[in-house]
Amino acid sequence: MRSTPSLQVVALTVLMTLSPVNAAAEEKAIESLRQTGKAFSSVAKKVSPSVVFIRMERRRQSPFHGSPFDEEFLRRFFGAPRDIPQERTEVGQGSGFIFSKDGYILTNNHVAGDADRMTVRLIDGREFEATLVGSDPPSDVAVIHIETDDDLPILELGDSDALEVGEWVLAIGNPFGLSHTLTVGVVSATGRSSIGVADYENFIQTDAAINPGNSGGPLVNLDGEVVGINTAIFSQTGGSMGIGFAIPINMARAIAEQLLEHGEVTRGLLGVAIQDLTPELAESFGVEGRKGALVAEVMPDSPAKRAGIQRGDIVLEMNGKAVANVAQLRNRIALTAPGTKARFRILRDGRERVVNVKIGKLDAQSVASSTGPASIGEIGITVSAMTEERAQSLGYEGTSGVVITSVEADGPAARAGLRRGMLIRQVNQRNVSTTEEFREAIRAGDPDLVLLLVQDTQGTRFVPVRLG
Repeated sequence: MRSTPSLQVVALTVLMTLSPVNAAAEEKAIESLRQTGKAFSSVAKKVSPSVVFIRMERRRQSPFHGSPFDEEFLRRFFGAPRDIPQERTEVGQGSGFIFSKDGYILTNNHVAGDADRMTVRLIDGREFEATLVGSDPPSDVAVIHIETDDDLPILELGDSDALEVGEWVLAIGNPFGLSHTLTVGVVSATGRSSIGVADYENFIQTDAAINPGNSGGPLVNLDGEVVGINTAIFSQTGGSMGIGFAIPINMARAIAEQLLEHGEVTRGLLGVAIQDLTPELAESFGVEGRKGALVAEVMPDSPAKRAGIQRGDIVLEMNGKAVANVAQLRNRIALTAPGTKARFRILRDGRERVVNVKIGKLDAQSVASSTGPASIGEIGITVSAMTEERAQSLGYEGTSGVVITSVEADGPAARAGLRRGMLIRQVNQRNVSTTEEFREAIRAGDPDLVLLLVQDTQGTRFVPVRLG
């Protein structure tokens, strides 16, 4: 009968012994979280003064000006054409950050590239008229400038190549016009490409919430250094779904330096059409794994041709750095100054060899990659072939076509309402699934009017595009 009380005593003793330990562990965990919060707060205080709100105005033609519909159609439904406004002003907003005491600000091309007027507002309320120094649509980077004699707080640029998956990052910007909003997350992935946002993609993916208005703002590490420019989100609702993309600051820095020095970007040219290695191709060419880029074609009288690169070569390294895929190689070549000598390690017929190439200059008529973007000047768009990753990111699984990766401001496509990210499924009622098929369908059709079947989040519809 006495065994039960003694057991109770033992149990109470154990509980009394454990309770202080549990309490101490909980307090330690809370203190750790408290310190983490203070770290985020410290970064916010350091970074926020350099982050700016950008308000831009764009003058646009009325959607009916230059319309493919005739005057009778407009008169019947909208009154006399002379009563229809020929121009309207669009107002937008975005973010940016000061990276030079001289008043230079980094942002996105889609924020500032085609603005007719820009106003920059600092966190202390000061406002400045801004001018465009230069923009680069293929990378979606732009540099703008404000004039002031006041001291400006600047952000230090970090090293995006040193980023690792899982690191804490903070996004700061002006989503939906809410000035200097801070969100926190981690680096979800690096080297993301084939998203369909820009021609040259090497995005940092993060789950730090990015929303409309964040574009152009900085993605920073815990040291308050900029590691990326917030650029795009994957979303089916228009808001954050935990998948955001930022341009690596190392890439943006190289673009900005050229814009500041020359007002434009000059890209390097190798002169090959390249493709990613599928498991089957890798096996056929004797490559372990799927690392490298396969040369599908060598352009006549190109740097690659003169250096002896051949169709079927596998590019494994460029200047001592491994090549993982086509997008990575294209970006490296593009950011190499023309005239620079580059060292490539290639695999040919099962044997590795080194080829030295003097990089050429990429111009509008040069072909960078068979799987890369095709610029269609008559319409004013750039399109890229559909890939599995791009289809998943844009919600086009199970469909075929080409994706619009950029739209020329005030071009025929822009006037017809075409936007970046749209899927073009048909041209003149002909199915297209490659950039070559797209070009061929354009050439074979009416030289004055192109009928496109397009798809986006609003559904599928025909869009007539009047050329010229």
